[in-house]
Amino acid sequence: MDVIKVVLADDHVLVRDGIKALLEDQSGIVVIDEASDGKEALEVIKINKPHVLIVDIRMPEMNGIEVVAEITKLYPDVKTLVLSMHDSEEYVVQAIQAGADGYLLKGASKEEFLKALHNVASGSKYFTGDISAIIMNNFVNGNTNLSSEAKNTTVIDPFNLTKREKQILGLVLQFKNNKDIAEELEISKRTAEVHRFNLMKKLEVKNLMELSNKAKEYQLI
Repeated sequence: MDVIKVVLADDHVLVRDGIKALLEDQSGIVVIDEASDGKEALEVIKINKPHVLIVDIRMPEMNGIEVVAEITKLYPDVKTLVLSMHDSEEYVVQAIQAGADGYLLKGASKEEFLKALHNVASGSKYFTGDISAIIMNNFVNGNTNLSSEAKNTTVIDPFNLTKREKQILGLVLQFKNNKDIAEELEISKRTAEVHRFNLMKKLEVKNLMELSNKAKEYQLI
């Protein structure tokens, strides 16, 4: 698609204005309409047929999960990205069951927000690290409240690690040094050093402990 057409649904004007201001600075994205409650969101969707609806959960008239369910049923081509302050398991599971294409917390960075929007618009799923952990925990525990779609959802790596970086990550977490990594991957020691440095920089960590914690948090391996 040439331009991603977005509708914002949130009952707080300041939140909508903030998101709109952020998106207006991005080429290839345009906010075509807004809604302050669930029913208004459905009317706006019916008229405008956007590519993506960014929707809050707590709204008057109809909540965001109810809106997502209706859109999934009536307008399956419209993608839905839930942007919420709530990270409770109940909300996450309900949103996925309703058909949400993504779930992002309002505390997310600008970069992650834009990444989520582009992923959802292109037909992929996007669930931030904390949310993906809830999905995986439900799957591991055999929670039947999760739909098959939710269980089969691909967890998006928010750092966009390359295949090589994931290999390096796995070896680093096995306490292998640069020489060992170079020998195992059949690359030069200098190349291994560069990959390791770039990996630490990309994940914004300073030591092995921080690297291990972040890898577990975002299920990178």
